[in-house]
Amino acid sequence: MTEEFEAGKLPTEENWKKHIEELRKKTTSSTKEEVMKALITAVEKRVPKEKFGLFLSGGVDSCLIAAILKRFTDNFECYTVGIKGSKDVAAAKIAVENLGLNWKHKEYTGAEVEEPLRKAANILKTDDCIAIGVASVIIAATELADVKIFFGGLGSEEIFAGYQRHEHAQDVNDECWRGLREMWKRDLARDAAVGEALGINVRVPFLDDDLIIAAMGITGNRKISQEHRKIILREIAEELGLPKELAWRPKQAAQYGSGFDKAMRHLAHKKKMTQSEYASHLI
Repeated sequence: MTEEFEAGKLPTEENWKKHIEELRKKTTSSTKEEVMKALITAVEKRVPKEKFGLFLSGGVDSCLIAAILKRFTDNFECYTVGIKGSKDVAAAKIAVENLGLNWKHKEYTGAEVEEPLRKAANILKTDDCIAIGVASVIIAATELADVKIFFGGLGSEEIFAGYQRHEHAQDVNDECWRGLREMWKRDLARDAAVGEALGINVRVPFLDDDLIIAAMGITGNRKISQEHRKIILREIAEELGLPKELAWRPKQAAQYGSGFDKAMRHLAHKKKMTQSEYASHLI
């Protein structure tokens, strides 16, 4: 099912939900070592023969993918975008220096962000500011690239409990499973539309079947606490060589870490619009 999505064919929402339920039935208790092995395998088997790219936000997900990729190939380039002074660009620079990565990045002025925002709004045909924000970061990053295959970190938040809602869940893994089922309409449909419009494919190792099964066999208290989210993934990241400042960098969604959301709010304010009104105005 994930391979179908990675090949640019969006499965139906019904089939996606059925697939997640099938994976749930296969899940049993697992260990950190099993999760680490499944993650490394999920990345390795997705490495293409041709040159490819990685969306590098400087967060633990993309940095860990980069570290694992380096075990198998140097035939990839990392791409980072953000407004001037953004946290993502600063963190990505640390990863590049520590891991010896090939890197292209661009720092936008607030006004320059309007173009990728406009492209995102017109691809998605929506006034959903979050969806537009996420898509605009992908669009801006691909404009730096000369490749058509990319790696991304989609799915990590769901299987390792990376969202605020996981902190308040009565059962962390129940909430993880719910998020996996529901991500079709929130994430997969959006990314499939962007991928088709740009003519790119994004490989998502965190949604590998075997990794989902392994990660979901870890108890909730090994994933999240009052202090940290995605605990076990961060521990794995350190064991695989990420510096502590990257392995334990707090989560920021792409639109926030890049500063694109802030730029969008500023652009809307200048036009005396709400963000939703501004989003509609872009189409």
